[in-house]
Amino acid sequence: MAWWFIAPAEFVLLSLLAEAVKDPTAVERANLLNMAKLSIKGLIESALSFGRTLDSDYPPLQQFFVVMEHCLKHGLKVRKSFLSYNKTIWGPLELVEKLYPEAEEIAASVRDLPGLKTPLGRARAWLRLALMQKKMADYLRCLIIQRDLLSEFYEYHALMMEEEGAVIVGLLVGLNVIDANLCVKGEDLDSQVGVIDFSVYLKSDDDIGGKERNVQIAAILDQKNYVEELNRQLNSTVSSLHARVDSLEKSNTKLIEELAIAKNNIIKLQEENHQLRSENTLILMKTQHHLEAAKVDVEAELQTYKHSRQGLDEMYTEARRQLREEAQLRQDMENELVVQVSMKHEIELAMKLLEKDIHEKQDTLIGLRQQLEEVKAINVEMYQKLQVSEDAMKEKNEIISRLEDKTNQINATMKQLEQRLQQAEKAQMEAEAEDEKLKQEYVNKSESLQNEFSQKEKQLLQLETDLKIEKEWRQTLEDDLQKEKETVSHLRTETQEIVTLKKEFLKLQEKNKQLKSTCEDQEAALQELASKLSESKLKIEDIKEANKALQGQVWLKDKEATHCKLCEKEFSLSKRKHHCRNCGEIFCNACSDNELPLPSSPKPVRVCDSCHAILIQRCSSNVP
Repeated sequence: MAWWFIAPAEFVLLSLLAEAVKDPTAVERANLLNMAKLSIKGLIESALSFGRTLDSDYPPLQQFFVVMEHCLKHGLKVRKSFLSYNKTIWGPLELVEKLYPEAEEIAASVRDLPGLKTPLGRARAWLRLALMQKKMADYLRCLIIQRDLLSEFYEYHALMMEEEGAVIVGLLVGLNVIDANLCVKGEDLDSQVGVIDFSVYLKSDDDIGGKERNVQIAAILDQKNYVEELNRQLNSTVSSLHARVDSLEKSNTKLIEELAIAKNNIIKLQEENHQLRSENTLILMKTQHHLEAAKVDVEAELQTYKHSRQGLDEMYTEARRQLREEAQLRQDMENELVVQVSMKHEIELAMKLLEKDIHEKQDTLIGLRQQLEEVKAINVEMYQKLQVSEDAMKEKNEIISRLEDKTNQINATMKQLEQRLQQAEKAQMEAEAEDEKLKQEYVNKSESLQNEFSQKEKQLLQLETDLKIEKEWRQTLEDDLQKEKETVSHLRTETQEIVTLKKEFLKLQEKNKQLKSTCEDQEAALQELASKLSESKLKIEDIKEANKALQGQVWLKDKEATHCKLCEKEFSLSKRKHHCRNCGEIFCNACSDNELPLPSSPKPVRVCDSCHAILIQRCSSNVP
């Protein structure tokens, strides 16, 4: 019996060894997938048979976490740390909170746990909390979808980067039927990785008889997955329907508002129609009355016409003449109105031109001020350059004085060398004379004389070498003198340039004074333009008031005003309505308790506070 149950495991091992020759990474992935299937299946079966909530000491649950840790660690890239190499699964699991917002709570609680010291311990705590939330499959599914982000942590042949990882995530959905109550604080989660216990998954006699139960569990899991998928679809449809209901409610409120506005417009139009009809009936009554009166007059006129036709002709001619005069007066009034309108347009154009001119003058003033600032900056720079050049002149004058001292010293040394040369020539002549005398006197002592002569020749050669050295030194001194002369000429040219710069500086100062004077003139002109502009504005306001007086003020009706125009308080029996005799609007007593004489009435009449302020300001500006 033992051989019968162990043989399939040996067969699996032989097949795995045969495949390892082909691709070891694929074999590792397949082995981990099979172990994950076995651990998940065994955990579900034992949990259903156990019949209560699982805790941390449950062996299949511990074995499941060990297998999941090996699966997540497969193909993980090695990262260099400060002291050693680091290879933990906390990095990719920490990435889940960015992809799945509901995982932020788990990550925060894992970071807040006091007993965890290593990233591996945090990863194990995260797996236990995800299992308790029944969302491990959802979290890892979000992680597997983002392959580009996982490539930072895993190699290309890792389990999480291949199809085996998706299969394991699909198997993890079945763990949602398990209720786990795990105490994360008391466990030692920072220890080394556990070893997978294969003896747990070896078959026994009871497993052969439990195939029907496995089939039932698989059917239950399939039904549960189907129900969960339906629930997700229904949740999505419900959320979409809620969104549509919200949009329809918004559109409904908009339509209700538009309907209310349309109803108000219809009520206003009906009131206007009723008012127009009443006015039309009044006009018809008036016309009928006039027609009746005209008929009576016509009958009287006919009767009088029969008696006095000549008087009627005279009256007709006189009425015609009056009609022509009135037509002429009307034409004159219309012409005057056209002239006033044209004058108003001309005044508005003049105002616009004045404003444009003022803006241009302001722009020119700004430009002149900028030029003045630039000229000031140039003046400061030129003054600084002048100081620098004066300092350079002083230094160069000192250098020239030093060079002159050096030339004087060189001339003195040259004179000393010439004196030494003359002394050497005299000594040579004396030596030659003494040599000749010695040759004549001491013929017998030729050897001693020859020795002396050789010594003198050596002295002569030394003197000649000294003379050559002195000549070369003199040549170098002459070259130095020539260079110093060139530097002196260069300094003279620089002094001339400094003089020209002084002249330019004086010219710039004169230009600066001219610009200041022009700027002052422009400011005075701007002040004059501002005064003229204020006068023109006052004239335009007077013309507008005169135009309003000619056109006539709009006298607001009592029915149209329900609130005061200034304080916006509602009228009542205690708060009476009062018309402003200037603008025609309706105000309360507190906002219209002022009295002023107007062009329409010389006596003081009631005006509102705003008209009172405008009229007083106008009167004060007109007073010289």
